[in-house]
Amino acid sequence: MASVLIVDDAAFMRMMIKDILTKNGFEIAGEAANGAEAVQKFKELNPDLVTMDITMPEMDGIQALKEIKQVNSGAKVIMCSAMGQQSMVIDAIQSGAKDFIVKPFQADRVLEAIKKVLG
Repeated sequence: MASVLIVDDAAFMRMMIKDILTKNGFEIAGEAANGAEAVQKFKELNPDLVTMDITMPEMDGIQALKEIKQVNSGAKVIMCSAMGQQSMVIDAIQSGAKDFIVKPFQADRVLEAIKKVLG
């Protein structure tokens, strides 16, 4: 099964995604609380997929996405954003994100996005 790196500065958000994924047979490769940590963990773990929050301290999700794409141009990243961040979502897609999920998470939408991205 596919391995996923979960990136969000809110521990409870990571827990929500982890819960949805583990119940559906995905392996959690690791977790990160900010963009800088995300890039480092991506290099270490080489996960099949990354779920990445847009708004985070130290390095935001879009900057982290760009750096991950430099490490591996084929990286599969799904961005997560709260409502009302449409311009950021467009930036994310233009920067190489494969899809985005709106918070609060709905399990079926999360799984649909992941299955679509992983093919």
